[in-house]
Amino acid sequence: MWSSALPSLTLGLAALSGTLAQSYNDIPEIKAVGQHFFYSNNGSQFYLKGVAYQENYNPNGTNNANTQYTDPLADSSKCSRDIPFMKQIFTNVIRVYAIDPTQNHDDCMEQLASNDIYVIADLGEPGTSIDSNDPSWDVALYTRYTAVVDSLSKYKNVIGFFAGNEVVSAQNQTAAAAFVKAAVRDTKAYIKQMNYRQTLGVGYATADVPSRDELAHYFACEPEDGSTTSIDFWGYNVYSWCGDSNYVSSSYGERVEFFRDYPVPVFFAEYGCIEGVDGGPTHRPFTEVAVLYGNMTSVFSGGIVYEWFYSENQYGLVEINDNSVSPYPDFTSLSSQLARVTPSITQSSAYTPSNSAPACPTVGGTTWAAVASPLPPAVNPQLCSCEVANLQCTVDSDDESSYADVFNYICGANQDYCAGISHNATTGDYGALGGCSPKQQLAWVANQYYQGSSNKESACDFNGLAKTQSPTTSAGCEALISAAGTNGEGTVPSPTGQQGTAAASSSSHGAAASAMSAPAFFNYGKAFFAAYIITALVSGVGMFVL
Repeated sequence: MWSSALPSLTLGLAALSGTLAQSYNDIPEIKAVGQHFFYSNNGSQFYLKGVAYQENYNPNGTNNANTQYTDPLADSSKCSRDIPFMKQIFTNVIRVYAIDPTQNHDDCMEQLASNDIYVIADLGEPGTSIDSNDPSWDVALYTRYTAVVDSLSKYKNVIGFFAGNEVVSAQNQTAAAAFVKAAVRDTKAYIKQMNYRQTLGVGYATADVPSRDELAHYFACEPEDGSTTSIDFWGYNVYSWCGDSNYVSSSYGERVEFFRDYPVPVFFAEYGCIEGVDGGPTHRPFTEVAVLYGNMTSVFSGGIVYEWFYSENQYGLVEINDNSVSPYPDFTSLSSQLARVTPSITQSSAYTPSNSAPACPTVGGTTWAAVASPLPPAVNPQLCSCEVANLQCTVDSDDESSYADVFNYICGANQDYCAGISHNATTGDYGALGGCSPKQQLAWVANQYYQGSSNKESACDFNGLAKTQSPTTSAGCEALISAAGTNGEGTVPSPTGQQGTAAASSSSHGAAASAMSAPAFFNYGKAFFAAYIITALVSGVGMFVL
């Protein structure tokens, strides 16, 4: 095992950040202004010198309810073990991919703040994130995202959140961008509604994929008047600089030119290629650091190295054995490279943003499949509950594996029955109930079928899956139901009140995520698309299929 060339730190945490240790209550907030980040207290420019901090986690656009994860901010002993070593590589920000909003994060966040370390947190978790191939924006996702916001909003060393990470990683997945952008819109609206601090940003992290340019324009454009749908920052996961590459061969120069006119801060949300490195993956020279914090600083705001913990993927700066931290050679290389950089600092008082929002990409061919407007409607959990209570025919089973056949049958019989749950990002056709849970959506279409069958009792059975009920309308429901319309093709009023905290469920600390918390499409999405294909064939109408 490699031993660090740097001595182990035995200093107290406060000593690491100077004599004036800060807390998460008084650390200066980081705010995005135009293309740069700035400290809110003195207006100095902020460059990210970060590291990805999550054990045994694969952060991509998939959705696996059986994947387990460990909340990196819930164990104060691990934070106190790792932070002194983080300071050796000049860390001022960590990226965490999944936190448990039911846990207490005060201790770790206090330790981080006292060492001038900020946090950018992804909003999803393995069982509840926007799926690349079966995308949706629904109640389960909205509850999860708002729960994370509720949990972390009080910490002033939280810069913001990623609404998605590499959700679009292939050319045939670009329609999924619409659901991520809807998540950006609703998360930003929730932060504003809850009067959380307005310096909290919401962004997206993309892989270096063929559609990266269209993605960047799509997430920064503003096609809907009166609605803030654009990101607050752009994360770029890039691994094109391998070993001793250069500015041209790595395409870093091309990226600088592309983002020169971008309206929000851009940074490397992951970097640190391990391919073709002399000595193997643990010997990364990090020669890109001099360029990233040198001639790229007029456009890029630094970056986050992937990653802290060494794992099976062979990425990782340190090996952890019990409570012992053993740095690899690339840890020392990174420290040496960062010690030499002196990025130029712009003061916010001397900076006037001039870049405007780009034009949105248009749907066409095989390159882009998400219409700019409309986006999927806002998710309103109260609307979903109100609609189900007001139905005459409802679903009486929680067995989601049995839903597919019923969806296929009803949607194949008459496409109008399923109009209220449609979500087609290419045409921009969205039903008001498309953001509800699978059970709620099935109840809606079963009721449409029941009413279309003259309320025959046999039309509300589906082999015991459904049953009739006496409709009820609770206080506040009438206006919501009216807005959604009798056919479900109306509008969705924005939700009000705190949404995430009370409903958040834990799936961390070795527990698998609950399948019932997964997005609707995770469990029945393939069947749902099959139903639409059948409908399209019956009606003679073509549709875009991922």
